[in-house]
Amino acid sequence: MHSSGMTELLPALPEDWERCLAVAAHPDDIEYGTASAVARWTTQGKQVTYLLATRGEAGIDGIHPAQAAPLREQEERAGAREVGVDVVEFLDHRDGVVEYGLDLRRDIARAIRRHRPEVIVSGAFTVRMMGGMPNQADHRVVGLATLDAARDAGNRWIFPELLDEGLEPWGGVRLVAFAGAERPTHAVDVTGEPLRRGIASLEAHAEYTKGLGAGGPEPGPMLTWMARMGGPALGVAEAVLFEVYQLAFTGPPPWADQL
Repeated sequence: MHSSGMTELLPALPEDWERCLAVAAHPDDIEYGTASAVARWTTQGKQVTYLLATRGEAGIDGIHPAQAAPLREQEERAGAREVGVDVVEFLDHRDGVVEYGLDLRRDIARAIRRHRPEVIVSGAFTVRMMGGMPNQADHRVVGLATLDAARDAGNRWIFPELLDEGLEPWGGVRLVAFAGAERPTHAVDVTGEPLRRGIASLEAHAEYTKGLGAGGPEPGPMLTWMARMGGPALGVAEAVLFEVYQLAFTGPPPWADQL
């Protein structure tokens, strides 16, 4: 049994796709692991877009939200560039008190219809995260809304007002993958260069990390430790783990051989 507590290797997250939308609650959320996978994917020529529910304005105790919001937006854009992402969008929900509801689902569905991803990645929406740590409220809300919006985007009768905006339904999302989940189902090999670039992406959030004080993490050691803890689940040196929800069959349905 390896360090993840599982006896069998996890399958690799499928990579036979071209477009991905990464949805997160705050600037820096994607950088805690997922950005290393993003670096791998953009190197393969895939298109990845970032969508942030908030600007992270409540995230630095010593900086007023009015000043923190543009600072954290700038850091997010800089971190995205480190892993090959050029498009970063913000929904301007209020940091710390994001509410699950139709407004959030509609906003995410709108972005899905516009960018037409085949894969969506987000953060875990469970109460507990990997390692049993309690999850933050905004993370839970945005993750669940993302899963629901992936289906909403494909139904023309849900949020029909998006049709008035010229956004046709998009039902091409094959899977939604959640990082930091308590029970991961798939993994992405980020050994070497992808991990290095993922670390650089988190390092771009220097003011936010400094604002955490003495207890704030050092990006290099922390992300390296996390990736090396995940690596054995895939049989590689360094990996990022995801819980995957499949929305479309990629081959014969599982009941086909039973008929």
